[in-house]
Amino acid sequence: MNSLTKSVKKVTAVRGMSAALIAFAGWIVLYIAFGIINPQIFAMNNILNLLRSMAKYLLVGVGQSVILITGNIDLSIGSVVAMSAMISATMMCKGIPVIVAVLVTLVCCLLVGLLNGLLVGRFKLPPFIATLGTMFCARGVGYMVNGNRNTDAIASGIGKEAGEAFQNFFYYGKTLGMYNAFWIALLIFAVVFFVMNKTRTGRHIYAIGSNIEAAKLSGVNVSATVTKTYLISAFCAFVVGLILCAQASMGNMEAGNCYEMYGVAAGVIGGVSPLGGTGLLLGTFAGAGVWQTLENGLGIIGAPVGLQRIVIGIIVTGAVLVDVVFRLGIGSKKGKKEKKA
Repeated sequence: MNSLTKSVKKVTAVRGMSAALIAFAGWIVLYIAFGIINPQIFAMNNILNLLRSMAKYLLVGVGQSVILITGNIDLSIGSVVAMSAMISATMMCKGIPVIVAVLVTLVCCLLVGLLNGLLVGRFKLPPFIATLGTMFCARGVGYMVNGNRNTDAIASGIGKEAGEAFQNFFYYGKTLGMYNAFWIALLIFAVVFFVMNKTRTGRHIYAIGSNIEAAKLSGVNVSATVTKTYLISAFCAFVVGLILCAQASMGNMEAGNCYEMYGVAAGVIGGVSPLGGTGLLLGTFAGAGVWQTLENGLGIIGAPVGLQRIVIGIIVTGAVLVDVVFRLGIGSKKGKKEKKA
């Protein structure tokens, strides 16, 4: 019993683990609550669809969380998603092979991430302003790439067989009984999780968010590290764009709307602090699950779309409020002492 207690204490002592575990517990309770209201939620087909839909929120959540941990934010994620969907779909509609279209799209998306990183990391622009600018630019590219209109079906250019192969790989196909979209998101999550917890880059990311001046004095290359986080975000957005393109079998100029906020929601619900330096990607996984379960459950029980948005908005605001209260010690003796000082 003592060894078990010690193990539990050791796990919960990890900074951010308690918030992640609370998010997982909340996800389970939420899912069971919706299932009691409507048992259809427990159907295997619904579970598989929920995990597939969760994939896009998990990816934007991972991208946004890595940046939030540095104390920054990326408002361009949703626009990069749209740019990814439109560039890849437009090229495929013109008969360009899938692999070429995907690689060109990847380069374009990473260029946005690189620009974000340089603006924030090297030129010290406020992240809100820098990524707000690239948000408009990336969305503009998404509009212009096909002449300010959505694309035709990708099969019209690359053929039915290649079109179906692309759709199955990124969205409709299954591997080991699970939709590929979820496997892709899980793989990327695992890689970024490893980077954040087992590499020097991950330690530097946390160091910047905790105390950027101390990180500089410790020899951390802040500009390079911040740029890496924005490249990770851009890559995640690129993959989400391909998933949405595969889902619709076309490019939609409005794809990715509000996804930057969905990413923030997944992160903060899972305990990633918008103040920087704190949070685990395990929490982001749970946060993405909570977000998708809310959408799925509220939809199944017939809640109006407006009510869905209000409920989700309250939860996100509450999660951030709790983080700020605990981080700044508002209302505590510590907070009162700091205020007097």
